[in-house]
Amino acid sequence: MLLNLKDIIEIPGSRKAFSQTLDTDTLDFPSVLEYTAPITAEGEIRNTAGILSLSGTLHAEMRCVCDRCGKEFQRVKDLPLLVTLTANPEEDDDPEIFPLEGDALDLDEVLSTCFVLDMEAKCLCREDCAGLCAQCGADLNLGPCNCQKPRDPRMAVLEQLLDE
Repeated sequence: MLLNLKDIIEIPGSRKAFSQTLDTDTLDFPSVLEYTAPITAEGEIRNTAGILSLSGTLHAEMRCVCDRCGKEFQRVKDLPLLVTLTANPEEDDDPEIFPLEGDALDLDEVLSTCFVLDMEAKCLCREDCAGLCAQCGADLNLGPCNCQKPRDPRMAVLEQLLDE
């Protein structure tokens, strides 16, 4: 959605509120099974002494699968937004500044970029998830498994001495 900012670009101190639902078709993450509610964003764009900034919050509810133990879990993500905008084409190279398209802002692009950049590389059901045993596949979050540690083949000769 293009948000027209013509009425606040030239007026320092002016503001424009926005409320947007984000399309989840382009937000494809291996750990996210489904979005259980629409991703919503609310906030405002403010002109402070000629500098445009977007502030607000992005809210997402999703059903995920843990990258360590494989369990499904519900996750709610509330992302605070604070983005600088520019109409100056010379500042397009700065990745932290989003360019305007004439007098308009592509709000979908800004919001989806912020969401993607804030997603973690590993999606975990909890911070201290122990994962699964590499040998038997037991869930180590429920307790230790009964597997014996694999023996180092370099120590086989020494183990023979202990057996005697």
